[in-house]
Amino acid sequence: MVTIDIVAHVLVIVLASGIVAMLISRRFNISYVPLFIIAGIIFGPLVLLLSRSAARELFDYVRVFGLVMILFTEGHNLSWRLLRRNFPTISILDTGGLVITALFAAWFFSWIFHAPFLIGFLFGAIISATDPATLIPLFRQYRVKQDIETTIVTESIFNDPLGIVLTAVAVAMLLPQASGGLFANFSEHMGIYGAAVIYFLYEVIVSIIIGIAVGIFGYWFIKKTRIFEFPEIEVFSLFLAFSGFLIGESLQASGYLVATVTGIILGNYKVFGKREKPHIIDKVMRAVEKEVHFNESIAAIATIFIFVLLGASLNLKPLVQNLWGGILIAYFIMLIARPIAALPILRWWSAREYLFIAFEGPRGVVPSALAALPLSLALKYHSSTLTVYWGEVILATTVITVLASVITETLWVPFLKSKLLQAETLKDRINGYEEIKGNMKSP
Repeated sequence: MVTIDIVAHVLVIVLASGIVAMLISRRFNISYVPLFIIAGIIFGPLVLLLSRSAARELFDYVRVFGLVMILFTEGHNLSWRLLRRNFPTISILDTGGLVITALFAAWFFSWIFHAPFLIGFLFGAIISATDPATLIPLFRQYRVKQDIETTIVTESIFNDPLGIVLTAVAVAMLLPQASGGLFANFSEHMGIYGAAVIYFLYEVIVSIIIGIAVGIFGYWFIKKTRIFEFPEIEVFSLFLAFSGFLIGESLQASGYLVATVTGIILGNYKVFGKREKPHIIDKVMRAVEKEVHFNESIAAIATIFIFVLLGASLNLKPLVQNLWGGILIAYFIMLIARPIAALPILRWWSAREYLFIAFEGPRGVVPSALAALPLSLALKYHSSTLTVYWGEVILATTVITVLASVITETLWVPFLKSKLLQAETLKDRINGYEEIKGNMKSP
């Protein structure tokens, strides 16, 4: 049981380590993700300032709260115009590409660790989502083509919640008792693999419908109550995000995907609300922009807590024991699984552009947030299939993969840019931003 004093102690340590990590990140122009995890390992397993049991218990709560806010905020920042422009590439990467990456990772994990395939598939689902947020400053520093940057970033916005849905499917296949009765009902009529497909489609479709409905309700409420004139808009945005999450979860859909779609609807009011009077659109958009700044601050804090608590909750023995296997898996995903999964986008991109997109898909916040889930489920359900041992192996391998992919794919950005992409002039980039600005001004 975590007491108030322990929570206060954890808050101070996590925030202090987060501040130090961000200062180091900015000073040396390196990614903050590995620094947060390393800080958690130092203050947790190494010097024991953070209790592993307390970190693990708090992590289970932070994971849910943090992911909802991060995905809700990501949805706000997605431009509908840019999504439509790059839709073929993004749809391929976020559907077939996501599943193919998970399946290849599952096979290789099972082969390396001699694990049952469903254990490998759970790992593959957890690690399937990309998170290029750490690459955006480098993309802009080295003037990576605007369309490529937008494609890689937008891909992540959708595959984050879809990766969570795929993880839910993998959990349902391993532990039907942990997923509610819906998957069990499907599996009775069509078998476990048929049920997995139907369950995935159900979660995606129902979650999107709920997200759209919650987003529309949000617009209606903002207009009718004129809440955009008061500071309560931030409170209302939190209400929307978590209401959507709870509705989705209560219907055995994905609350995380609901939060993402709700954010997309809210963030693109000028497109979806184009029939409104201009002065109403402007007032609503000002309210949305105000709550976006608030949400971004909450999401940034949540990111610190997710990564630091993840590091603090690690058992170093499995991490060391699985180090070389984890490194092999990490580079297999980076150099083989992701490029194979991205092959269909060659229809719309040159071979060099395809390679750049394929080699820039680091794993980040969603895999990190889900990394400890198998261990928590194993401790809770005492399954003969998903054991504590496999929970520890998945946790260690996920952390190794996140660290290796973020470090490697951050370091080789300038090399890949120089070898694979034509130089984009400053004028080209300004024109690209002007185009985005124009798209956001008019539906």
